[in-house]
Amino acid sequence: MTGYARYVAIGDSQTEGLYDRDDSGGLIGFADRLAARLDALHPGLSYANLAVRGRTIADVLEDQAPRAVAMRPDLITICVGMNDVTRLGRRFTAALADLDTVHAMLATSGATVVTTMFPDVAQIVPVGRVLAGRVHRINETIQAAAHRHGFRLVDLFHAESMREPDTWSADRVHGSAKGHRLFAAAAAEALGLPGSDHRWAAADPSAEQPSLRTRAASQAAWTRNMLLPHLWGQVRGVSGGHGLAPRRPLLTPVAG
Repeated sequence: MTGYARYVAIGDSQTEGLYDRDDSGGLIGFADRLAARLDALHPGLSYANLAVRGRTIADVLEDQAPRAVAMRPDLITICVGMNDVTRLGRRFTAALADLDTVHAMLATSGATVVTTMFPDVAQIVPVGRVLAGRVHRINETIQAAAHRHGFRLVDLFHAESMREPDTWSADRVHGSAKGHRLFAAAAAEALGLPGSDHRWAAADPSAEQPSLRTRAASQAAWTRNMLLPHLWGQVRGVSGGHGLAPRRPLLTPVAG
């Protein structure tokens, strides 16, 4: 494996690192964790994270992807689409076409690209079954693009570890600190980094299985804390990341 010199991460809240915090309260996230691992292997990595919570595929197409390509990276990670999966209205088919355009744009960069299939939301919260059809469609689009362009693919859908409650934060949509560690390990495996393997996807035999009461409480929390505010924001035309800028907009040294 050769080292990477310029890594740009694009996407939404998962890539921004929501709910994964350091001791000072700052966001970390899987992309930061992956960047640190890459820099430890080959010091001197420059890293930018353009992701912002609430962003859709259209946002990435119009802003993040062109900015990422312009930075001339040799590594790009992209994880975006859940805000489109949960979005009201009939634009989902158009969003999938936009995603194909994003993938084609990234393919022209010459960078190694890592893209991610979404987990089975129906296994995380029962209400996720209403989104299952869309999750399957976007995963098919992502998988096809990975094969077409030769991207590295992270498959979260079939990973048993993604079905465990402590992989997710209280809203059951964003990864917990454990979840982000698993996401970073999955990306490391996709890149074939030394020391990486497929253990991130395995079930944890020591993990406590949720009771029916816990699953019901989780679904209620997801509906109250995630779904309803998300839908209300869509009705008002305001995303969760309205007014926010990327926290690492420029390529800067990881260790700096």
